[in-house]
Amino acid sequence: MTENRIHNFNAGPAALPLSVLEEIQASFLDFKGSGMSITEVSHRSKWFDEVINDAVERIKRILGLDDRFQVLFLQGGASMQFCMIPMNFLADGQQADYVNTGTWSTKAIQEARIQGKTINVAASSEDDNFTYIPENIAFSEGAVYAHITSNNTIKGTQWAEFPDTGGVPLIADMSSDILSRSFDADKFGLFYAGAQKNMGPAGVCVVAIREDFLKMVPEDIPTMLKYSTFAAKNSMFNTPPCFAVYTVQLVLKWLEESMGGLEKMEAVNRQKSDMLYGLIDAGGFYNGTAAEGSRSMMNVTFRLPTEELEQSFVQEALANGLGGLKGHRSVGGCRASIYNPTPLKAIEALCEFMKEFERKNG
Repeated sequence: MTENRIHNFNAGPAALPLSVLEEIQASFLDFKGSGMSITEVSHRSKWFDEVINDAVERIKRILGLDDRFQVLFLQGGASMQFCMIPMNFLADGQQADYVNTGTWSTKAIQEARIQGKTINVAASSEDDNFTYIPENIAFSEGAVYAHITSNNTIKGTQWAEFPDTGGVPLIADMSSDILSRSFDADKFGLFYAGAQKNMGPAGVCVVAIREDFLKMVPEDIPTMLKYSTFAAKNSMFNTPPCFAVYTVQLVLKWLEESMGGLEKMEAVNRQKSDMLYGLIDAGGFYNGTAAEGSRSMMNVTFRLPTEELEQSFVQEALANGLGGLKGHRSVGGCRASIYNPTPLKAIEALCEFMKEFERKNG
């Protein structure tokens, strides 16, 4: 039954491909002839081995990761990575650079400083309320890593190109734009993504970590906070979030086999965001909040002339089958999150609604 489904613009947990949901529905009670649901199958079984191994292979293939990288499935979301990264890689006397582009970068910096780690904020866009991505950043020559947030869901900004760090390995929180575009993985020592925005449901965080970074992990930190613990056991040191991993695997399969791979997915994403930004820029009724050169391809943030009109916009949109358009509570306004699974027809429907709303209220 799909007639009651809306066009879902939620920022996370966010839309999943309909075909993925239908495949889950069809196999939920009897997964692969096991006589059990995927939520009942043992993580030590051949059925789940196939799921997690296929997911790892697909991520590496889609992103072009070579044998230097291991792919891990961890719990605790991207927020757990904020503390794990400095705990695993920053020894006494060492320093890391962080670029602060908003809420999630700020939280990552705070978690490192809580541990007494030496953090250099190499650049920040706080001076203009995080509406842009900094340029011409002076990274520290001896930093162990440089941490960035590739896409900022709240402010609607995104790194169009990853920065030149002068050879310092990048670490990136890619929670809200992973798998949306191609990038050169050689620059990265590690990148991570909470699945619930662009590649699956809430409950699992995907981490890609390079072998030389794994070798840096000390022995004297808690077992469950060491990357090496999970790398040694194919992410199954303890029971992983099996259903979330299974759904990620299906989304990866959809991206490869239905959408035709990352380059085609990126082209569709650019088409979707260009449509929305084109409409916003066409008149004075809608006002984009991110600086033009820093606009996100995943989270389109905008304001209307008054807060009252914004409230009406969100309510009327939902009544017309367009959900999740309210901006983050910390900033207000409106936001359309248009991740990979959000189809082009959803963007077309939103644009038509926006035109009509402007005609009636402009």
